[in-house]
Amino acid sequence: MRNSGKDDSINNHFLNESDAIERIFNHIDNGTTDLGDTVWKEPVSNYYSKERFDAEISLLRRSPIPYCPSAALPDNGSFIARTASGTPLLVVRGEDGVVRAFINACKHRGMKVADGSGCKKKAFVCPYHAWAYDLNGKLKNIPGQEAFPEIDINDTGLSEISAIEKGGIVYVTQEGEIAEHMLKNAIDFFEPDQKMFSYNEVIDEANWKLLTETLLEGYHIKSLHKDTFYPFGLDNINLVETSGPNSRVIFPFKRIETIRHMNPSERRLNGVATSVFHLFPNASISILSKHSSLTIMEPLSPSSVKIINYLVYNSKINGKDISLEEAKKDAKFVNESGQNEDREAARAIQETVTTSANSHLTFGFFEKAIVNFHQHLTSKLNI
Repeated sequence: MRNSGKDDSINNHFLNESDAIERIFNHIDNGTTDLGDTVWKEPVSNYYSKERFDAEISLLRRSPIPYCPSAALPDNGSFIARTASGTPLLVVRGEDGVVRAFINACKHRGMKVADGSGCKKKAFVCPYHAWAYDLNGKLKNIPGQEAFPEIDINDTGLSEISAIEKGGIVYVTQEGEIAEHMLKNAIDFFEPDQKMFSYNEVIDEANWKLLTETLLEGYHIKSLHKDTFYPFGLDNINLVETSGPNSRVIFPFKRIETIRHMNPSERRLNGVATSVFHLFPNASISILSKHSSLTIMEPLSPSSVKIINYLVYNSKINGKDISLEEAKKDAKFVNESGQNEDREAARAIQETVTTSANSHLTFGFFEKAIVNFHQHLTSKLNI
């Protein structure tokens, strides 16, 4: 996250920091919040339909999707191998410092050549028959090569897909190339001095959209998080902005009052609010007091999702030193309180969508960012 004190208006997609803080104070003083102008009714079948799920996976495969923060690949040879949109992928920083992405399948008999994450200085060696590939994905060695006379080792390699780094995030797309216009709404979130300190993943029995929706409104804070987030936060007072298919929701804390009488040019959101940026369709960035997270919702089935979290921190925020232990403590509170409550809510809703109770889920004016998400998702699906 950008904490240098410079206000670049989040790359001109959203309100600058000073104006955002002033708007929040206006909401606090008037008991208001940002509102949308559309009520959206999402059919419950879209949370369990196999046809809809397949269309969403197709969209994810042809879209530039955040795969990891650049900080997760700090050195030449750093790699992350995981499944994205049903496809095993391998993303690696080459000896030249360039990030490349491949389908994680050996050209011999399809075995994955890497698992998890780490750093390879020379090559990926398939664990099945030891075929070896360099960091650029090129095939370098076949044991007993004379048994494969039709394979030109100089013209064979892992199947490469398009990858690009922007604003401290690695994006990949599985179909076609990432064109410049595809990232026109992308935001520069992370800076080179940030470090990743944690990676975790968890599987939940809920549709990926239900988990995404929990991140994008503050209407539920007082009721769902009454003993965790609400004692520190405000009831349904949010700044909500959209930029194309993406959005930003700011959740101010009660301690925002500590900066009310500061010079507006010196006010900062860090430490007095959480900002959640939705990166359409299935990723989000949460900027918290002492750390930031990149969260990716990987759909596994119509009723299950793998939630992937990359956590990063700065050594300084607003000129103050932040220790790794402080960042870990910040993340532990978020994970063990609000996030678990959001996940429980999503699982509970998943159990009801297949019943006859509702034909649709309703999103009102308080849920502007969710409406924006569903409007763009519906418009982009080929069904």
